[in-house]
Amino acid sequence: MTHTHDDVLILGAGHNGLVCAAYLAGAGLRVRVLERRHVVGGAAVTEEFHPGFRNSVASYTVSLLNPKVIRDLRLAEHGLRVVERPFANFLPLPDGRAFRLGGEHTVAEVARWSRRDAERLPAYYAMLARVVAVLRVLMQRTPPSGNDRFALADWLNTAAVARQLRQLDMRGRRDLLDLFTKSAGELLDDWFESAPLKAVLGWDSVVGNFASPYTPGSAYVLLHHVFGEVNGKAGVWGHAIGGMGAITQAMRKECEARGVVIETGAEVMRLLVEGDRASGVVLADGRTLRARVIASNLNPKLLYTRLVEPGQLDEDTAARIRRYRCGSGTFRMNVALSELPDFTAMPGTQQQPHHQSGILIGPSLTYFEQAYFDARSKAHNPGWARQPIVELVISSTLDDTLAPPGQHVASLFCQHVHPDVEGGWDAHRDTVARLMIETVNAYAPNFARSVIAYEALSPLDLERRFGLVGGDIFHGALGLDQMFSARPVLGQGHYRGAFRGLYLCGSGSHPGGGVTGLPGRNAAREILRDLRRRPRPA
Repeated sequence: MTHTHDDVLILGAGHNGLVCAAYLAGAGLRVRVLERRHVVGGAAVTEEFHPGFRNSVASYTVSLLNPKVIRDLRLAEHGLRVVERPFANFLPLPDGRAFRLGGEHTVAEVARWSRRDAERLPAYYAMLARVVAVLRVLMQRTPPSGNDRFALADWLNTAAVARQLRQLDMRGRRDLLDLFTKSAGELLDDWFESAPLKAVLGWDSVVGNFASPYTPGSAYVLLHHVFGEVNGKAGVWGHAIGGMGAITQAMRKECEARGVVIETGAEVMRLLVEGDRASGVVLADGRTLRARVIASNLNPKLLYTRLVEPGQLDEDTAARIRRYRCGSGTFRMNVALSELPDFTAMPGTQQQPHHQSGILIGPSLTYFEQAYFDARSKAHNPGWARQPIVELVISSTLDDTLAPPGQHVASLFCQHVHPDVEGGWDAHRDTVARLMIETVNAYAPNFARSVIAYEALSPLDLERRFGLVGGDIFHGALGLDQMFSARPVLGQGHYRGAFRGLYLCGSGSHPGGGVTGLPGRNAAREILRDLRRRPRPA
Protein backbone atom coordinates (compact mmCIF):
# COMPACT_ATOMS: atom_id res chain seq x y z
CA MET A 1 0.00 0.00 0.00
CA THR A 2 1.31 3.46 -0.93
CA HIS A 3 0.24 6.59 0.91
CA THR A 4 0.93 9.98 -0.71
CA HIS A 5 -1.26 12.45 1.20
CA ASP A 6 1.44 14.12 3.32
CA ASP A 7 3.66 17.10 2.58
CA VAL A 8 6.29 16.06 5.14
CA LEU A 9 7.36 12.79 6.73
CA ILE A 10 9.46 13.12 9.88
CA LEU A 11 11.54 10.11 10.87
CA GLY A 12 11.69 9.81 14.66
CA ALA A 13 9.50 11.42 17.32
CA GLY A 14 12.33 12.59 19.55
CA HIS A 15 12.03 16.12 20.86
CA ASN A 16 13.64 17.71 17.79
CA GLY A 17 11.38 15.77 15.44
CA LEU A 18 8.32 16.96 17.36
CA VAL A 19 9.57 20.55 17.37
CA CYS A 20 10.18 20.45 13.62
CA ALA A 21 6.73 18.92 13.03
CA ALA A 22 4.97 21.59 15.09
CA TYR A 23 6.57 24.49 13.24
CA LEU A 24 5.88 22.94 9.83
CA ALA A 25 2.26 22.18 10.68
CA GLY A 26 1.91 25.72 12.01
CA ALA A 27 2.72 26.92 8.48
CA GLY A 28 -0.11 24.82 7.06
CA LEU A 29 1.79 21.72 5.89
CA ARG A 30 0.42 18.20 6.29
CA VAL A 31 2.92 16.47 8.55
CA ARG A 32 3.24 12.83 9.62
CA VAL A 33 5.73 11.71 12.29
CA LEU A 34 6.93 8.09 12.30
CA GLU A 35 8.25 6.62 15.56
CA ARG A 36 9.64 3.10 15.97
CA ARG A 37 8.91 2.87 19.71
CA HIS A 38 5.53 2.75 21.45
CA VAL A 39 5.95 6.24 22.89
CA VAL A 40 7.08 9.61 21.53
CA GLY A 41 10.02 11.50 22.98
CA GLY A 42 13.14 9.64 21.88
CA ALA A 43 15.63 9.80 24.74
CA ALA A 44 13.49 12.40 26.57
CA VAL A 45 10.85 10.05 28.01
CA THR A 46 9.48 9.09 31.41
CA GLU A 47 8.77 5.40 31.90
CA GLU A 48 8.13 2.97 34.74
CA PHE A 49 11.22 0.79 35.26
CA HIS A 50 10.00 -1.00 38.40
CA PRO A 51 6.42 -1.23 39.74
CA GLY A 52 5.54 2.13 41.25
CA PHE A 53 8.80 3.80 40.19
CA ARG A 54 9.01 6.07 37.14
CA ASN A 55 11.97 8.10 35.96
CA SER A 56 13.45 10.02 33.06
CA VAL A 57 14.97 7.01 31.37
CA ALA A 58 17.86 8.60 29.45
CA SER A 59 17.91 12.43 29.39
CA TYR A 60 17.30 13.44 32.99
CA THR A 61 17.70 17.16 33.66
CA VAL A 62 16.56 20.44 32.10
CA SER A 63 18.40 23.61 31.17
CA LEU A 64 19.17 23.74 27.45
CA LEU A 65 15.56 23.73 26.19
CA ASN A 66 15.28 26.95 24.21
CA PRO A 67 12.85 29.57 25.61
CA LYS A 68 11.51 30.34 22.12
CA VAL A 69 10.59 26.69 21.66
CA ILE A 70 8.87 26.68 25.06
CA ARG A 71 6.91 29.79 24.12
CA ASP A 72 6.12 29.01 20.46
CA LEU A 73 4.91 25.48 21.22
CA ARG A 74 2.93 26.60 24.29
CA LEU A 75 4.59 23.97 26.43
CA ALA A 76 3.64 25.62 29.72
CA GLU A 77 0.01 25.75 28.60
CA HIS A 78 0.24 22.03 27.88
CA GLY A 79 1.33 21.36 31.45
CA LEU A 80 5.13 21.70 31.45
CA ARG A 81 6.51 22.95 34.74
CA VAL A 82 10.22 23.07 35.55
CA VAL A 83 11.52 23.48 39.09
CA GLU A 84 15.05 24.56 39.99
CA ARG A 85 17.61 22.77 42.11
CA PRO A 86 18.35 24.59 45.40
CA PHE A 87 21.99 24.70 44.32
CA ALA A 88 23.91 23.26 41.40
CA ASN A 89 26.26 20.55 42.68
CA PHE A 90 27.24 18.62 45.78
CA LEU A 91 30.67 16.96 45.70
CA PRO A 92 31.43 14.54 48.56
CA LEU A 93 35.16 13.96 48.92
CA PRO A 94 37.19 10.89 49.94
CA ASP A 95 38.42 12.57 53.14
CA GLY A 96 34.89 13.05 54.45
CA ARG A 97 34.55 16.71 53.54
CA ALA A 98 32.17 18.07 50.88
CA PHE A 99 32.09 20.93 48.38
CA ARG A 100 28.94 22.70 47.20
CA LEU A 101 28.57 24.99 44.20
CA GLY A 102 25.68 27.29 43.46
CA GLY A 103 23.29 29.45 45.44
CA GLU A 104 23.91 32.49 47.57
CA HIS A 105 26.79 30.95 49.53
CA THR A 106 28.92 30.04 46.51
CA VAL A 107 31.70 32.58 47.02
CA ALA A 108 32.03 31.76 50.74
CA GLU A 109 32.06 28.04 49.96
CA VAL A 110 34.79 28.43 47.33
CA ALA A 111 36.81 30.61 49.72
CA ARG A 112 36.94 27.71 52.22
CA TRP A 113 39.19 25.96 49.69
CA SER A 114 40.93 28.91 48.06
CA ARG A 115 40.52 32.65 48.65
CA ARG A 116 42.19 33.25 45.28
CA ASP A 117 39.59 31.07 43.53
CA ALA A 118 36.74 32.87 45.29
CA GLU A 119 38.10 36.19 44.04
CA ARG A 120 38.45 34.89 40.46
CA LEU A 121 35.13 33.01 40.19
CA PRO A 122 32.96 36.07 39.35
CA ALA A 123 35.35 36.98 36.51
CA TYR A 124 35.20 33.40 35.19
CA TYR A 125 31.40 33.45 35.14
CA ALA A 126 31.44 36.89 33.50
CA MET A 127 33.82 35.60 30.80
CA LEU A 128 31.48 32.68 30.04
CA ALA A 129 28.44 34.97 30.06
CA ARG A 130 29.99 37.31 27.47
CA VAL A 131 30.79 34.45 25.13
CA VAL A 132 27.50 32.65 25.68
CA ALA A 133 25.49 35.81 24.94
CA VAL A 134 26.98 35.86 21.45
CA LEU A 135 26.85 32.14 20.81
CA ARG A 136 23.22 31.82 21.96
CA VAL A 137 22.30 33.88 18.93
CA LEU A 138 24.50 31.87 16.59
CA MET A 139 23.01 28.59 17.83
CA GLN A 140 19.72 29.74 16.32
CA ARG A 141 21.26 30.61 12.95
CA THR A 142 21.75 28.28 10.01
CA PRO A 143 25.44 27.67 9.28
CA PRO A 144 26.59 28.13 5.68
CA SER A 145 26.82 24.90 3.72
CA GLY A 146 30.63 24.92 3.82
CA ASN A 147 31.04 23.42 0.38
CA ASP A 148 34.36 25.04 -0.45
CA ARG A 149 35.96 26.22 2.79
CA PHE A 150 36.94 24.77 6.16
CA ALA A 151 33.92 24.75 8.46
CA LEU A 152 35.05 26.98 11.31
CA ALA A 153 36.65 29.56 9.00
CA ASP A 154 33.53 29.52 6.83
CA TRP A 155 31.31 30.07 9.84
CA LEU A 156 33.40 32.87 11.34
CA ASN A 157 33.72 34.69 8.01
CA THR A 158 29.96 35.11 7.46
CA ALA A 159 28.38 38.53 7.88
CA ALA A 160 25.92 37.22 10.49
CA VAL A 161 28.71 35.90 12.68
CA ALA A 162 30.80 39.02 12.18
CA ARG A 163 27.91 41.13 13.47
CA GLN A 164 27.72 39.01 16.61
CA LEU A 165 31.49 38.98 17.16
CA ARG A 166 31.55 42.76 17.04
CA GLN A 167 29.80 42.61 20.41
CA LEU A 168 32.99 41.09 21.85
CA ASP A 169 36.10 43.15 22.47
CA MET A 170 39.52 41.66 21.72
CA ARG A 171 39.66 40.02 25.14
CA GLY A 172 36.29 38.40 24.51
CA ARG A 173 37.39 37.11 21.11
CA ARG A 174 40.49 35.59 22.65
CA ASP A 175 38.31 33.91 25.28
CA LEU A 176 36.09 32.57 22.49
CA LEU A 177 39.10 31.11 20.69
CA ASP A 178 40.29 29.48 23.93
CA LEU A 179 36.89 27.89 24.50
CA PHE A 180 36.77 26.58 20.94
CA THR A 181 40.22 25.08 20.86
CA LYS A 182 41.66 24.37 24.31
CA SER A 183 41.02 21.55 26.74
CA ALA A 184 38.73 22.19 29.68
CA GLY A 185 41.53 21.09 32.01
CA GLU A 186 43.98 23.61 30.60
CA LEU A 187 41.38 26.36 30.82
CA LEU A 188 40.37 25.57 34.39
CA ASP A 189 43.94 25.08 35.59
CA ASP A 190 44.71 28.56 34.31
CA TRP A 191 41.77 30.06 36.18
CA PHE A 192 41.69 28.13 39.48
CA GLU A 193 43.79 26.16 41.92
CA SER A 194 41.38 24.10 44.06
CA ALA A 195 40.67 20.57 42.83
CA PRO A 196 37.00 20.39 43.99
CA LEU A 197 36.03 23.58 42.17
CA LYS A 198 37.75 22.43 38.98
CA ALA A 199 36.06 19.03 39.24
CA VAL A 200 32.56 20.49 39.54
CA LEU A 201 33.13 22.96 36.69
CA GLY A 202 34.98 20.40 34.58
CA TRP A 203 32.23 17.77 34.83
CA ASP A 204 30.43 19.58 32.00
CA SER A 205 33.39 18.87 29.70
CA VAL A 206 33.09 15.07 30.00
CA VAL A 207 29.29 14.67 30.14
CA GLY A 208 28.54 12.43 27.17
CA ASN A 209 32.07 13.04 25.89
CA PHE A 210 34.34 9.99 25.68
CA ALA A 211 37.49 12.00 26.34
CA SER A 212 39.80 13.30 29.03
CA PRO A 213 39.11 16.80 30.37
CA TYR A 214 42.61 17.51 29.02
CA THR A 215 41.65 16.57 25.45
CA PRO A 216 41.90 19.64 23.17
CA GLY A 217 38.40 20.82 22.30
CA SER A 218 36.82 19.65 25.54
CA ALA A 219 36.47 23.28 26.64
CA TYR A 220 33.82 23.63 23.93
CA VAL A 221 31.85 20.71 25.40
CA LEU A 222 31.96 22.56 28.74
CA LEU A 223 30.72 25.70 26.99
CA HIS A 224 27.93 23.78 25.24
CA HIS A 225 26.48 22.87 28.64
CA VAL A 226 26.28 26.43 29.96
CA PHE A 227 24.02 27.83 27.21
CA GLY A 228 20.85 27.02 29.10
CA GLU A 229 18.47 28.61 31.53
CA VAL A 230 15.55 27.65 33.73
CA ASN A 231 12.61 30.00 34.27
CA GLY A 232 14.65 32.88 32.85
CA LYS A 233 17.70 32.25 35.06
CA ALA A 234 20.81 31.69 32.95
CA GLY A 235 23.05 28.71 33.63
CA VAL A 236 20.58 27.06 36.03
CA TRP A 237 19.57 23.37 35.88
CA GLY A 238 16.19 22.02 36.90
CA HIS A 239 13.69 19.18 36.79
CA ALA A 240 10.53 18.84 34.69
CA ILE A 241 7.66 17.74 36.92
CA GLY A 242 6.69 14.34 35.59
CA GLY A 243 10.20 13.77 34.23
CA MET A 244 11.63 14.54 30.80
CA GLY A 245 8.62 12.87 29.22
CA ALA A 246 6.57 15.85 30.38
CA ILE A 247 8.47 17.96 27.84
CA THR A 248 7.85 15.67 24.89
CA GLN A 249 4.24 14.92 25.86
CA ALA A 250 3.59 18.67 25.91
CA MET A 251 5.20 18.87 22.47
CA ARG A 252 2.98 16.04 21.27
CA LYS A 253 -0.12 17.91 22.44
CA GLU A 254 0.87 20.99 20.46
CA CYS A 255 1.69 18.91 17.39
CA GLU A 256 -1.72 17.25 17.49
CA ALA A 257 -3.43 20.61 18.07
CA ARG A 258 -1.80 21.77 14.82
CA GLY A 259 -2.96 18.69 12.91
CA VAL A 260 0.22 16.58 12.95
CA VAL A 261 -0.39 12.84 12.54
CA ILE A 262 1.88 10.85 14.89
CA GLU A 263 2.34 7.13 14.40
CA THR A 264 4.07 5.03 17.05
CA GLY A 265 5.14 1.46 16.37
CA ALA A 266 6.00 2.65 12.86
CA GLU A 267 9.54 1.48 12.13
CA VAL A 268 11.18 2.87 9.00
CA MET A 269 13.22 0.24 7.20
CA ARG A 270 14.37 2.09 4.10
CA LEU A 271 14.59 5.57 2.64
CA LEU A 272 13.25 5.68 -0.92
CA VAL A 273 15.66 7.50 -3.23
CA GLU A 274 14.68 8.01 -6.84
CA GLY A 275 17.35 9.64 -8.97
CA ASP A 276 18.83 12.31 -6.70
CA ARG A 277 15.67 12.80 -4.65
CA ALA A 278 14.38 11.30 -1.40
CA SER A 279 10.74 10.58 -2.16
CA GLY A 280 9.47 8.44 0.70
CA VAL A 281 10.04 5.56 3.08
CA VAL A 282 9.24 1.88 3.40
CA LEU A 283 7.97 0.74 6.81
CA ALA A 284 8.45 -2.58 8.58
CA ASP A 285 4.74 -3.32 8.16
CA GLY A 286 5.12 -3.18 4.36
CA ARG A 287 3.61 0.24 3.76
CA THR A 288 5.22 2.75 1.43
CA LEU A 289 4.75 6.42 2.36
CA ARG A 290 5.65 9.25 0.03
CA ALA A 291 5.94 13.00 0.60
CA ARG A 292 7.53 16.14 -0.82
CA VAL A 293 9.89 16.41 2.15
CA ILE A 294 11.57 13.81 4.37
CA ALA A 295 13.04 15.19 7.60
CA SER A 296 15.24 12.85 9.64
CA ASN A 297 15.57 13.18 13.39
CA LEU A 298 17.87 10.14 13.47
CA ASN A 299 21.58 10.06 14.16
CA PRO A 300 23.05 10.76 10.69
CA LYS A 301 25.18 7.64 10.90
CA LEU A 302 22.07 5.57 11.57
CA LEU A 303 20.21 7.25 8.71
CA TYR A 304 22.89 6.84 6.07
CA THR A 305 24.28 3.44 7.00
CA ARG A 306 21.04 1.59 7.81
CA LEU A 307 18.22 3.25 5.88
CA VAL A 308 20.02 4.20 2.66
CA GLU A 309 20.89 1.39 0.27
CA PRO A 310 24.59 0.87 -0.52
CA GLY A 311 25.68 2.77 -3.60
CA GLN A 312 23.09 5.56 -3.29
CA LEU A 313 25.47 7.88 -1.45
CA ASP A 314 28.47 9.21 -3.32
CA GLU A 315 31.71 7.49 -2.32
CA ASP A 316 33.24 10.42 -0.43
CA THR A 317 30.11 11.13 1.63
CA ALA A 318 29.69 7.44 2.45
CA ALA A 319 33.30 7.22 3.65
CA ARG A 320 32.98 10.34 5.80
CA ILE A 321 29.73 9.13 7.37
CA ARG A 322 31.43 5.85 8.27
CA ARG A 323 34.11 7.93 10.04
CA TYR A 324 31.56 10.19 11.77
CA ARG A 325 32.51 9.83 15.43
CA CYS A 326 29.88 8.47 17.80
CA GLY A 327 30.35 6.99 21.25
CA SER A 328 29.98 8.95 24.47
CA GLY A 329 31.38 6.60 27.11
CA THR A 330 28.10 6.77 29.01
CA PHE A 331 26.51 4.14 31.26
CA ARG A 332 23.02 5.16 32.41
CA MET A 333 21.10 3.76 35.40
CA ASN A 334 17.65 4.29 36.91
CA VAL A 335 17.52 3.18 40.54
CA ALA A 336 14.61 2.63 42.93
CA LEU A 337 15.58 3.46 46.54
CA SER A 338 14.01 2.63 49.88
CA GLU A 339 15.60 5.72 51.46
CA LEU A 340 17.79 8.69 50.63
CA PRO A 341 21.60 8.34 50.58
CA ASP A 342 23.26 8.95 53.96
CA PHE A 343 26.49 10.68 52.94
CA THR A 344 29.47 10.49 55.26
CA ALA A 345 30.19 14.12 54.37
CA MET A 346 26.60 15.21 55.04
CA PRO A 347 24.85 12.64 57.28
CA GLY A 348 21.15 11.90 57.38
CA THR A 349 18.45 10.20 55.33
CA GLN A 350 15.94 13.00 55.89
CA GLN A 351 15.68 15.15 52.77
CA GLN A 352 18.21 17.99 52.72
CA PRO A 353 19.11 20.51 49.98
CA HIS A 354 22.11 18.48 48.82
CA HIS A 355 19.79 15.58 47.98
CA GLN A 356 18.07 17.89 45.46
CA SER A 357 21.27 18.92 43.67
CA GLY A 358 23.48 17.22 41.14
CA ILE A 359 25.58 14.92 43.32
CA LEU A 360 28.97 14.30 41.74
CA ILE A 361 31.27 11.40 42.58
CA GLY A 362 34.70 12.32 41.20
CA PRO A 363 36.98 14.59 43.24
CA SER A 364 39.33 16.02 40.61
CA LEU A 365 40.17 16.48 36.94
CA THR A 366 42.97 13.95 37.44
CA TYR A 367 40.37 11.42 38.59
CA PHE A 368 38.29 12.18 35.46
CA GLU A 369 41.30 11.71 33.22
CA GLN A 370 42.22 8.37 34.81
CA ALA A 371 38.64 7.15 34.37
CA TYR A 372 38.92 7.88 30.65
CA PHE A 373 42.35 6.26 30.30
CA ASP A 374 41.10 3.11 32.07
CA ALA A 375 38.10 2.72 29.78
CA ARG A 376 39.96 3.67 26.62
CA SER A 377 42.96 1.41 27.18
CA LYS A 378 41.06 -1.68 28.41
CA ALA A 379 44.26 -2.36 30.38
CA HIS A 380 42.52 -3.45 33.59
CA ASN A 381 39.23 -4.98 32.39
CA PRO A 382 37.19 -5.32 29.15
CA GLY A 383 36.65 -1.56 28.96
CA TRP A 384 35.47 0.54 31.89
CA ALA A 385 36.92 2.84 34.54
CA ARG A 386 37.98 1.12 37.73
CA GLN A 387 36.95 4.31 39.54
CA PRO A 388 34.13 5.78 37.44
CA ILE A 389 32.62 9.26 37.53
CA VAL A 390 28.98 9.27 38.63
CA GLU A 391 26.45 12.08 38.70
CA LEU A 392 23.54 11.16 40.94
CA VAL A 393 20.29 13.10 40.58
CA ILE A 394 17.48 12.04 42.93
CA SER A 395 14.53 13.31 40.92
CA SER A 396 11.90 12.31 43.47
CA THR A 397 13.26 14.90 45.92
CA LEU A 398 11.96 17.54 43.52
CA ASP A 399 8.97 15.60 42.17
CA ASP A 400 6.94 13.29 44.41
CA THR A 401 4.96 11.89 41.46
CA LEU A 402 7.80 9.54 40.51
CA ALA A 403 8.00 7.14 43.49
CA PRO A 404 5.79 5.72 46.26
CA PRO A 405 5.60 7.80 49.47
CA GLY A 406 8.80 7.59 51.50
CA GLN A 407 10.77 6.04 48.64
CA HIS A 408 12.82 7.57 45.84
CA VAL A 409 14.13 7.27 42.31
CA ALA A 410 17.63 8.27 41.24
CA SER A 411 19.32 8.79 37.90
CA LEU A 412 22.95 7.71 37.70
CA PHE A 413 24.83 9.18 34.76
CA CYS A 414 28.16 7.37 34.69
CA GLN A 415 31.44 7.88 32.82
CA HIS A 416 33.67 6.35 31.51
CA VAL A 417 32.90 3.13 29.76
CA HIS A 418 34.13 2.07 26.34
CA PRO A 419 31.35 1.97 23.72
CA ASP A 420 32.66 -1.45 22.60
CA VAL A 421 33.81 -3.68 25.44
CA GLU A 422 35.58 -6.99 24.92
CA GLY A 423 33.03 -9.79 25.00
CA GLY A 424 30.10 -7.43 24.32
CA TRP A 425 27.98 -5.36 26.68
CA ASP A 426 25.37 -8.04 27.32
CA ALA A 427 28.05 -10.04 29.17
CA HIS A 428 29.18 -7.15 31.37
CA ARG A 429 26.15 -4.91 32.00
CA ASP A 430 25.38 -6.09 35.55
CA THR A 431 29.04 -6.17 36.59
CA VAL A 432 29.38 -2.50 35.67
CA ALA A 433 26.01 -1.63 37.24
CA ARG A 434 27.21 -3.08 40.55
CA LEU A 435 30.45 -1.08 40.24
CA MET A 436 28.44 2.13 39.84
CA ILE A 437 26.37 1.33 42.93
CA GLU A 438 29.52 0.50 44.91
CA THR A 439 31.09 3.78 43.77
CA VAL A 440 28.23 5.77 45.31
CA ASN A 441 28.17 3.48 48.35
CA ALA A 442 31.78 4.43 49.17
CA TYR A 443 30.49 7.96 49.91
CA ALA A 444 27.01 7.03 51.23
CA PRO A 445 27.35 3.67 53.02
CA ASN A 446 23.59 2.95 53.05
CA PHE A 447 23.22 3.32 49.29
CA ALA A 448 23.75 -0.29 48.19
CA ARG A 449 21.35 -1.74 50.76
CA SER A 450 18.71 0.90 49.90
CA VAL A 451 18.57 -0.23 46.25
CA ILE A 452 15.21 -1.93 45.63
CA ALA A 453 15.76 -2.40 41.89
CA TYR A 454 17.63 -0.85 39.02
CA GLU A 455 17.59 -0.54 35.25
CA ALA A 456 21.04 -0.41 33.63
CA LEU A 457 21.59 0.94 30.13
CA SER A 458 24.98 0.29 28.54
CA PRO A 459 26.04 2.10 25.36
CA LEU A 460 24.63 -0.87 23.43
CA ASP A 461 21.28 -0.61 25.26
CA LEU A 462 21.11 3.12 24.53
CA GLU A 463 21.66 2.34 20.86
CA ARG A 464 19.08 -0.46 20.76
CA ARG A 465 16.36 1.46 22.56
CA PHE A 466 16.88 5.03 21.40
CA GLY A 467 19.03 4.83 18.27
CA LEU A 468 21.95 6.49 20.08
CA VAL A 469 24.76 4.98 18.00
CA GLY A 470 27.57 3.87 20.30
CA GLY A 471 25.50 5.22 23.19
CA ASP A 472 26.24 8.75 21.95
CA ILE A 473 23.77 11.07 23.67
CA PHE A 474 24.66 13.93 21.29
CA HIS A 475 24.16 12.03 17.97
CA GLY A 476 27.86 12.56 17.28
CA ALA A 477 30.88 13.92 19.14
CA LEU A 478 31.00 17.69 19.68
CA GLY A 479 34.43 18.24 18.14
CA LEU A 480 35.11 21.18 15.85
CA ASP A 481 35.44 18.75 12.94
CA GLN A 482 31.79 17.81 13.58
CA MET A 483 30.28 21.18 14.46
CA PHE A 484 28.74 24.19 12.72
CA SER A 485 28.97 23.79 8.91
CA ALA A 486 30.57 20.36 9.34
CA ARG A 487 27.73 18.76 11.32
CA PRO A 488 27.43 16.02 10.22
CA VAL A 489 29.65 16.70 7.17
CA LEU A 490 30.51 19.73 5.04
CA GLY A 491 27.75 20.36 2.55
CA GLN A 492 25.00 19.25 4.93
CA GLY A 493 25.51 21.65 7.84
CA HIS A 494 22.59 23.79 6.65
CA TYR A 495 20.06 20.98 7.41
CA ARG A 496 19.83 19.77 3.80
CA GLY A 497 20.79 16.14 3.42
CA ALA A 498 22.54 14.08 0.78
CA PHE A 499 19.51 14.00 -1.53
CA ARG A 500 17.04 16.62 -2.70
CA GLY A 501 13.99 16.62 -0.45
CA LEU A 502 15.93 15.16 2.50
CA TYR A 503 16.52 17.33 5.58
CA LEU A 504 18.28 16.72 8.90
CA CYS A 505 16.42 17.97 11.98
CA GLY A 506 18.07 16.04 14.85
CA SER A 507 20.98 16.51 17.21
CA GLY A 508 23.39 15.34 14.50
CA SER A 509 22.90 18.78 12.94
CA HIS A 510 23.72 22.28 14.25
CA PRO A 511 23.94 23.18 17.14
CA GLY A 512 24.32 19.62 18.37
CA GLY A 513 23.06 17.55 21.28
CA GLY A 514 21.14 18.20 24.44
CA VAL A 515 17.40 18.77 24.82
CA THR A 516 17.38 22.17 23.12
CA GLY A 517 14.82 21.88 20.33
CA LEU A 518 17.04 24.13 18.19
CA PRO A 519 18.00 21.61 15.46
CA GLY A 520 14.29 20.94 14.91
CA ARG A 521 13.38 24.62 14.95
CA ASN A 522 16.22 25.64 12.64
CA ALA A 523 15.53 22.81 10.20
CA ALA A 524 11.84 23.75 10.01
CA ARG A 525 12.85 27.29 9.06
CA GLU A 526 15.00 26.00 6.18
CA ILE A 527 12.31 23.61 4.95
CA LEU A 528 9.76 26.42 4.94
CA ARG A 529 12.22 28.70 3.14
CA ASP A 530 12.75 26.10 0.41
CA LEU A 531 8.99 25.55 0.10
CA ARG A 532 8.41 29.32 0.20
CA ARG A 533 5.98 28.97 3.07
CA ARG A 534 5.31 31.24 6.02
CA PRO A 535 5.31 31.77 8.95
CA ARG A 536 8.93 30.75 9.59
CA PRO A 537 10.75 30.67 12.93
CA ALA A 538 12.77 33.87 13.22
